[in-house]
Amino acid sequence: MTAEQLFYVVCAVTAVIMFIYYIRRKKRIISAFFGVFSGFAALLLVNYFGFYIDTELPLNLFNVCGSMILGIPFVALIIIVNIL
Repeated sequence: MTAEQLFYVVCAVTAVIMFIYYIRRKKRIISAFFGVFSGFAALLLVNYFGFYIDTELPLNLFNVCGSMILGIPFVALIIIVNIL
């Protein structure tokens, strides 16, 4: 298995886990919308104001999809990885 295939498998498993998480919530639509919106908003804020903390996240497919699926924790981890 190549690194690219492993990456796609991990992304698919993560998406399924988040889907199950949102399905088990009482307010499914609101919970999913809040998770997607807050993750994307955090990514936009870091993209525009990241120079204050010496990191900028580009708006590419990986970052947008990751922030919309995983939310704010994804954006925080990407910032930590960029700083290190």
